[in-house]
Amino acid sequence: MSDAPLPTTLDAWLARLEAAHPVGIDLGLERVAEVARRMGLLEGPIAERVITVAGTNGKGSTVALLEALARAHGLSTAAYTSPHLIRYNERLRLDGEEASDATLMAGFAAVERARLDGEPVSLTYFEVGTLGALWAIARRAPDLAILEVGLGGRLDAVNVIDPDVGIVTTVAQDHAAFLGTDLQQIGREKAGILRPGRPAVLGSRELPASVRQVAAELGAPVHAIGEDFDWDPAHPDPGLPLDNAATALKAFELAGVERDADACRRALAEVRLPGRMQWLGQWCLDVGHNPHAASYLAGRLAARPCAGRTWALLAMLGDKDADGVIEALAPAVDAWVTATLAGERARSAADLAGRLVGQGASVAHQAASPTAAAAWLAERLAPEDRVLVCGSFFTVGEVLEWLALSAPARQTEADPSGSEEAR
Repeated sequence: MSDAPLPTTLDAWLARLEAAHPVGIDLGLERVAEVARRMGLLEGPIAERVITVAGTNGKGSTVALLEALARAHGLSTAAYTSPHLIRYNERLRLDGEEASDATLMAGFAAVERARLDGEPVSLTYFEVGTLGALWAIARRAPDLAILEVGLGGRLDAVNVIDPDVGIVTTVAQDHAAFLGTDLQQIGREKAGILRPGRPAVLGSRELPASVRQVAAELGAPVHAIGEDFDWDPAHPDPGLPLDNAATALKAFELAGVERDADACRRALAEVRLPGRMQWLGQWCLDVGHNPHAASYLAGRLAARPCAGRTWALLAMLGDKDADGVIEALAPAVDAWVTATLAGERARSAADLAGRLVGQGASVAHQAASPTAAAAWLAERLAPEDRVLVCGSFFTVGEVLEWLALSAPARQTEADPSGSEEAR
């Protein structure tokens, strides 16, 4: 990358970053920490308060809830999440607004200068994006920065920053090629974001014992849902999982903010998160892509019966547990349409269809892409039918774009309890 001039558009930057490192995921903090040191990101706090959120599912909604709470209390904010649904800019929000192309490109350029300042350091797409976002956040020095872990926790690029409060939402199997299948070990990896003496907020009632063990080893005070705090039904329902809302409220308090009851009510009433049980007319879009998230999603659909058929538009990546997702969703689905995502990591529509048939499901159609599947379904839906779009952020993002283009005036309806998949 060093010989070429710096790109002048965000798309050009992203294309360059995708081709820069030999592998897409390269866990470890040595390279990232060295570049962060060169950038001055380790010299002091990047914000007045930092909350880091790790977990298999529930990260995205917890971040959105924390951001809404902070904004309602008049705090300046920064929120870093991944992946995005449609635009890369979604990954960094500053004071509630997506970062501009110019802000993101300035961050990428700062990373590029630092990684070449001395022995060149190779960084992945995600690592450059994370360091660029942290640089942009540090320049703003907001009252609260909320950082979502990309994968795992201990070795994720986000973990170069010491949080004031660490959250572990849930622990389930996902990204097995990188994190393995042992839930105790996965729990230790996710608890790697915790820091000595700083609050650890545990947002699930069924975490492996290893999470508490790590907290005890660090001397991090534990605040666990169902034990030290819980959802208060006096609060307005935020339309997101209530355990995540309770977790966000507790973490916000532990970050040293004096909570105002009216501000909390406003935040919970107004928070929105695209792609989590998001209803657009007959279409329900959810980014769930592992069995744990799929089970929750099936339960929400079962609690909301419809007079017609429930279709599922399913497209997934090849490294996800497709059989487990299908098994979890099957009780809530009448007919399936499979689609192939773009890219080398994608699982084919034919592969998904074969797995569905193997579990006794009815496959109505196989499509070359999620948009092709959506178009096929749109021509066949009865007025009383509904469609669940799921399996990947890529699936939901592609269909969201298609829905916006095909029916700009569709009305968004928030489900009273949305599913959440963080990655």
